[in-house]
Amino acid sequence: MTLKERINEDMKAAMRARESARLAAIRLLLAAIKQKEVDERVQLDDAAVIAVIDKMLKQRRDSIAQYQAAGRQDLVDAEQFEANVLQAYMPASLSAEEIAAAVESAVAETGAAGPGDMGKVMGVLKPRLAGRADMTEVSKQVRAVLAK
Repeated sequence: MTLKERINEDMKAAMRARESARLAAIRLLLAAIKQKEVDERVQLDDAAVIAVIDKMLKQRRDSIAQYQAAGRQDLVDAEQFEANVLQAYMPASLSAEEIAAAVESAVAETGAAGPGDMGKVMGVLKPRLAGRADMTEVSKQVRAVLAK
């Protein structure tokens, strides 16, 4: 079963269980997936669906930070719920050690010698770690390794 099929089945289950908040979050995700498919005129595979989910999670995190700064706990709770629903479709996150190992191997593989080679290393790492690691943290680790 593809990830998109799983999301559709979860939507049906949420309808049957009358979980309106969960249903709304899943419908939002399906709408984003459908929009991407229409815009690019393709059927999204699991990797592309994960990229859509990752983008939506990033938006939720930004919104949560802004709502907390404004003191709107009701909106924080709503965004957090949506983020939890979306997170359920993401692959298991990598540990810090696994990320560090991937960074080291990518640096060795590309022969990167300094900060100027950051793009090469990130180009190798992005497809490998997409959806499984926060790419801003990965870029910080790459920057630290290349600065040595």
